Amino acid sequence: MIDSHCHLDHEPLLGDLDNVLLRSKNIGITKLLTISTSLESFSRVKEIVNKDDMIYGTIGIHPHEADKNEISSKFIVDNLKENRKIIGIGETGLDFFYDNCDRKKQLDSFRIHIEASLETKVPLIIHSRDAEDETFKILDEYKDNNLKILMHCFTGSKEFSKKLLLLNSYFSASGIITFKNSLDLQNTFKSLPLEKILIETDSPFLAPVPNRGKKNEPSFIDFTAAKLAEIKEISKSKLIETTTNNFNKLFFN
Repeated sequence: MIDSHCHLDHEPLLGDLDNVLLRSKNIGITKLLTISTSLESFSRVKEIVNKDDMIYGTIGIHPHEADKNEISSKFIVDNLKENRKIIGIGETGLDFFYDNCDRKKQLDSFRIHIEASLETKVPLIIHSRDAEDETFKILDEYKDNNLKILMHCFTGSKEFSKKLLLLNSYFSASGIITFKNSLDLQNTFKSLPLEKILIETDSPFLAPVPNRGKKNEPSFIDFTAAKLAEIKEISKSKLIETTTNNFNKLFFN
């Protein structure tokens, strides 16, 4: 089992990392992908990936941080070359939830990450909230470039998912699919091809039921896996096997 998106550089995970890793291993997790959200975050991620063989990391600027963190495609590419355990670019993307967000800086930052992904063939981890049309419009510009796309913590519409499938995208399910009010999202994941699905915690955020409201951690992914298996009408072991293979295909092929 693989947690394809967590934030081990955030508290309370960082301060309890040894126990977090132990609990992860105890439920059968074999890899953790810890995600960069800012330049400061990336400096921590570079250290964390060396703590254990199971930990891998990414380099990128979250859209909420785009106005405070300038990054270049060259900086991303150079750091990917320097560290074999940095295997993804992001999380990047667009988040127009807040009215006061700097949309231009988000768009510019997103394109910089895309350029680095094109140059390196490293997967792009995308955050998209209240920006479906804008996100697809940009990605569609590169439809002939074989971008490797992972839609992290996907909560978009079924129509959005269908358009993204045309770009050969992968979709990661978080604990949100366990929430009672997520029926539309559950139906979207039911419709998605199993070979295009990954699982994640986004910990320490978005703890799944029955731990909703608590600080999330990678070991809680077991609840998300069980719910997604139920949605897909397959065994949990088949779900885990397939999502693990999907992760390895995306990041290591």
